[in-house]
Amino acid sequence: MATQHSRSAARLMMAPAVFLLLVWMLVPLSLTLIFSFKKFLPLRGDQIESGWDWVTFFPSLDWVGFANYSRFVTSSSFWPAVSTTLLIVGGVLIITVCLGILLAILLDQPMWGQGVVRILVIAPFFVMPTVSALVWKNMFLDPNNGLFSHLWRAFGAEPISFLSEAAMPSIILIVSWQWLPFATLILLTAIQSLDSEQLEAAEMDGAPVLKRFWFIVLPHLSRAITIVILIQTIFLLAIFAEIFVTTGGAFGTRTLSYLIFQRVLESQNVGLGSAGGVYAIILANIVALLLMRVVGKNLDA
Repeated sequence: MATQHSRSAARLMMAPAVFLLLVWMLVPLSLTLIFSFKKFLPLRGDQIESGWDWVTFFPSLDWVGFANYSRFVTSSSFWPAVSTTLLIVGGVLIITVCLGILLAILLDQPMWGQGVVRILVIAPFFVMPTVSALVWKNMFLDPNNGLFSHLWRAFGAEPISFLSEAAMPSIILIVSWQWLPFATLILLTAIQSLDSEQLEAAEMDGAPVLKRFWFIVLPHLSRAITIVILIQTIFLLAIFAEIFVTTGGAFGTRTLSYLIFQRVLESQNVGLGSAGGVYAIILANIVALLLMRVVGKNLDA
């Protein structure tokens, strides 16, 4: 058992890493909160000319209170961006969880070259989001030379511009392709921990395949599915790169993260964008709390 001395030594050794992590998190959050209450338009002549406020150690900009928050939430683009974000998250979760279960069951079956197949299935998760979006945009979804366009022509149909006529399904498809390996890996690990004797006993009792899956396999995967949903949701709420590379936020694909990007970099309104960042943090916490209450109960089972 650990002694008091060893525990103190462990805390002392962990202290620098914990301190750096807190600084890494708290400094950007503090700056975001400060700028969200100030007026700061750097490329519109609103430069920091009055120096620094040595009481707060932040630039002395005009204080506007909650004006940035009110302006951001009352914008006509705010609620559509929130709904688009949640729609993408929901669509990707449904696809990755359902297909992840099927792929995990398939990869668990004995086959020739099983290790190579598993590596190939998991490989897309290690591709950068920007690269995967460019690959899908130019090799698959291009209306002139994309693979889907050639398939359309082979069946006598007229190719469509997926990223404009079917922008949301295209974004969901691209993001799902990238996150499907992660869900498959987690679910495959869970399936491999399933006691095969239960399935054999059910099979000997005459239970069909679907009933064995519904009453044995799926309950066993509930904890793994919960982990997949929680982790993916945290990252998917901040989806940006795929939209930036493909549609540029057009055709109804502007998420909350992309809206903040437009306010900060395109409109050069740092204060308004910072207020949007605070809203994004609030949205992420609300979704996380809901998931922990609704889905996270499986972790205590």
